[in-house]
Amino acid sequence: MNLSLVAGVILIVASTITQARFNPWEHAKSPFEGAAAAIGEYANGCLSGAQALPLTGKGFQVIRPQRDRYYGHPNLVNFVQQYAEQLQSEGIEQILVGDMSMPRGGQFDYGHNSHQIGLDVDIWLKLTEKPLSKAELKSPRALTVVDNQEFAIDTAAWSPQHKLMIKVAAQDPQVARIFVNGAIKQQLCNERSEDDTWLQKVRPWWGHSAHMHVRLACPEDNSDCRPQQAIKPGHGCEDIAWWKQQFYTAKSAPKKAVDKNKKVQPKPLKKKPQQCEPLTVAAP
Repeated sequence: MNLSLVAGVILIVASTITQARFNPWEHAKSPFEGAAAAIGEYANGCLSGAQALPLTGKGFQVIRPQRDRYYGHPNLVNFVQQYAEQLQSEGIEQILVGDMSMPRGGQFDYGHNSHQIGLDVDIWLKLTEKPLSKAELKSPRALTVVDNQEFAIDTAAWSPQHKLMIKVAAQDPQVARIFVNGAIKQQLCNERSEDDTWLQKVRPWWGHSAHMHVRLACPEDNSDCRPQQAIKPGHGCEDIAWWKQQFYTAKSAPKKAVDKNKKVQPKPLKKKPQQCEPLTVAAP
């Protein structure tokens, strides 16, 4: 057998596979120079004219900046800055800003399904009175405020400041939804008053025990932005029973063996809206 021929075939096949899986959004290192526009759906779209959130600002710091996920629509960048300042006036000195979007939005190889059009941001529930060091920002330690054994918050970790963070964000008219762990929503429902109409925007979702996921509404002048279906009227507390049932059903199910040596594969690439085509980065 001609070993050189076999080696050549292997290289060609490997190259073909690599090229077929090239993700242009992960390779974009700068925003697209065009009008600011959120294009497509939150979980399948792109972002034109993105702005970078400063890595530090009044009342906030960006964690894991090496990921290059601190870009957003100008509306989102302004929201984060104003939100941090408002929290400072309420006594919360520093917030930690997690993932926003990549420079041109688009699909991540790993992690988020959404965060694709520059209107999503993760705000950590871990609070700090003083700025973190560069090393701490690069590899921060999360604070989970949920009891992983029960459908409940961890009373040693949860504080009134966490409710304040969620409430302030939810009361902003730009905010469309806030995703939190179901146990956090339950706690907010337990504490609710008749005036807590902002609870409607707070939606339970899997995970989200160490951060709140804030999603802004589509900008009025971005006609290519696709909003989600409107939230049904009410505070949403009646839905908690379903989430609680799912939690205990999953907890009682047999645990599947995890192969620690199995390599995690990147997600299949979705077909983007046609308006995203000019924003793509060509394969090398």
